[in-house]
Amino acid sequence: MPLLKTVAAIAGLAMAGAAAASVDTSPKPGGVYKLKPGIYVQKGVSCGTAPNSAIRQYDGRGISDAHSRSCRARILSRRGEAYEVSQSCIDAGAGPAPRVVQRQVVTVPDALTFTMRTGRGASAYRYCPAYMLPAGMPGAAR
Repeated sequence: MPLLKTVAAIAGLAMAGAAAASVDTSPKPGGVYKLKPGIYVQKGVSCGTAPNSAIRQYDGRGISDAHSRSCRARILSRRGEAYEVSQSCIDAGAGPAPRVVQRQVVTVPDALTFTMRTGRGASAYRYCPAYMLPAGMPGAAR
């Protein structure tokens, strides 16, 4: 019987460790849009294999893509879940570049999804947790 209790205790510890490892320690939703900060991928595209064109990053101040950074959204108006904003971003993923401004309508039905509409159309995005992102992507689990 003592061996059985030891095995049960070890199994219990292993399960507790697995539960602790799966605890979400990422930032809580908030900022301009009340979205969870992190990586978002276009709906219908896998988090682990998304091309740059399908990826957006929300940092609480704005939504950037692979070709922009330091984005800052200024809310012009809000109707329910829809925010009309003027967003300014540095127009390059890295290095010196000018800051550009674009008007957008961002609809946020919940803290893990949004739709962005610009003059070029609309796309819907969903949050991708770090463990689902490919290694090497900012925010991916190590």
